[in-house]
Amino acid sequence: MSEIPEIGKISAEIFHELIFPRLGARNEKVLVGPHHGVDTGIVEIGDKAVSFTCDPVFIVPEYGWERAAWFAIHILASDAVTCGLKPWFLAIDLNLPMAMTKEQLEVMWQTMHRECERLGISVICGHTARYENCHYPMVGGATVVGVGGLTEYVTPKLARAGDKIIITKGPAIEASGIFGAMFPRLLGRQFGPDFARRAQQLFYQMSVVEDAMTAVTVGVREDGVSAMHDATECGLWGGLYEIAEAAGLGVRVELEKIVVSDCVPEICRYFDIDPYASISEGTLIISCRQHKAQQVVGALSRKGIPSSVVGELTEPEQGMVLLRDGREEELKHPLVDPFWKAFYNALERYQE
Repeated sequence: MSEIPEIGKISAEIFHELIFPRLGARNEKVLVGPHHGVDTGIVEIGDKAVSFTCDPVFIVPEYGWERAAWFAIHILASDAVTCGLKPWFLAIDLNLPMAMTKEQLEVMWQTMHRECERLGISVICGHTARYENCHYPMVGGATVVGVGGLTEYVTPKLARAGDKIIITKGPAIEASGIFGAMFPRLLGRQFGPDFARRAQQLFYQMSVVEDAMTAVTVGVREDGVSAMHDATECGLWGGLYEIAEAAGLGVRVELEKIVVSDCVPEICRYFDIDPYASISEGTLIISCRQHKAQQVVGALSRKGIPSSVVGELTEPEQGMVLLRDGREEELKHPLVDPFWKAFYNALERYQE
């Protein structure tokens, strides 16, 4: 048996060994079931495709209550939109620490309500309580439900060799956004106050909701986008590996074609992390039929979202390939995200 990692998501090997063989009752209405590297499940209800995604409610008080609540909602919604269907409903369970005050809960929930309202998501049910032995940042769980036509959703199984790979915003958006929000004075001393202000704004790039909803306006399946995946834990390298693996395909990517957002290289060098292996909520990986790839990039650009075509999915026997400085190397899943160790080390050294 493979070992379970000390922190973070379980590996594909553990998933396939322990989870995937035991999925409860079989049902022909399940259109997309659990797969490692796939963010949503989809079922057929009547003449509709209904998507479900389930995640922790992730609240980090150190971000500030409003920022923490904004991020919590966008983490949930970002997974939901990767299937291409608009998210409509939210069921949320809040298992809150005893230390949380009414005032803190009020700020958190008002922000969550505001973001759900802005995204068109209705809260339909939940559970809210304080309990002993509940701690930040995992303070519950939530399910986001999307609804659309039976031919409107996308999933890696719809991708095929020759599909182009598009990446939005570039690597380490989340890692850099969190460092920018948590250490503004440190970054200001190192790179100047203007840099620190720009770095703080990266925090609000940590969402792929607009990216995904914009991409599918061009078309889906044979007419455009075939699959999407947000580059969360283990960053771009992990996300690219996972979407190709879930599709049963290989991938070939050119590092130099990947867009890189302002402030990211400097922040990652300063905190000594590999940006391409670091957590990057806000970065969307899109596979798209070749004839629509540039239209997707154009639609994203009109929304102010930088993106680029960086490679393509290939036949599985061609493997996972990264082209760096004109030389081929194997694209490997990082397995362990370097951000968390660097982040907690920084908290110990640079309390602000």
